[in-house]
Amino acid sequence: MTELHAVQPTTVRAELVEALGPAQGDRGKGRLFGVSLGPGDPGLITRRAWALLERPDAVWTYPVRSLRKESYVLDIALRAGLALPEKHQALLFPMTHDVEKLARHWLKAAETVRDLLATGKDVLFLVEGDASTYASFCYLARVLRELDSEARIDIVPGVTSFNAACARLQMPLSEQDDTIAIVPAAYGIAAVEKMLDDFDTLVLMKVKPLLDDLIDLLDRRGLLAHSRFIEKAGSPVERIVHDVAELKGTKVNYLSLLLVKNPNRERGEMIRGCRKKTTIELEEENQE
Repeated sequence: MTELHAVQPTTVRAELVEALGPAQGDRGKGRLFGVSLGPGDPGLITRRAWALLERPDAVWTYPVRSLRKESYVLDIALRAGLALPEKHQALLFPMTHDVEKLARHWLKAAETVRDLLATGKDVLFLVEGDASTYASFCYLARVLRELDSEARIDIVPGVTSFNAACARLQMPLSEQDDTIAIVPAAYGIAAVEKMLDDFDTLVLMKVKPLLDDLIDLLDRRGLLAHSRFIEKAGSPVERIVHDVAELKGTKVNYLSLLLVKNPNRERGEMIRGCRKKTTIELEEENQE
């Protein structure tokens, strides 16, 4: 894990105070910030996120999957040496596919944030990875806007889990004209197999439920040697597996992914920096 040889906090605050502006409490309602902290290594917290998290007047909120469990993203901030502010609030985002249950919890979380913003305080919603990429913040922001169309929302971008994973593995995500697909594995084995015909790199997110089936597919397609597994990238309990086949029949964490390189995919000839379409692709277009 990268050690946090941080730029001094006072320096960060001084450089960014103009961009961040004064406390929103001086101007009516507060502002919601989706603050991305990266996938697990505190050293990947950006300077803008750090400056926001240092503000003593802001309220921290953070997702938990159960009221009996600790917040993974809060742990990232605390391991960075940041002090938990006096005002902080866990928001429940349960792990379920029950649409009605999810909607109820998203609404409750958004109502909590709306009420905090009404006091004039800025609210920071802490996000592991990047707030725009498969993040609970997307749901929170959408429902908040439904409750208050004038809500002010900012997003602080961060390092994604798959970018951090590629760095840890020293594996390029893409080269030259490579095509990339980033997709939850829950789309199913048939969808993943089709993507293997169309993309040079697959980032398969949330592989836990289908891991054994994915391993069988990669074995059948001769891609096990070109696949890598990483769990909780950058955290103290990070796990990297190069021999993906050994994971079959084992349990993995929800915060895990597979990086699959597809070196034998059929490609077309390049034309002026763009690749010519293959015969199969042209036939498919003619049939549409």
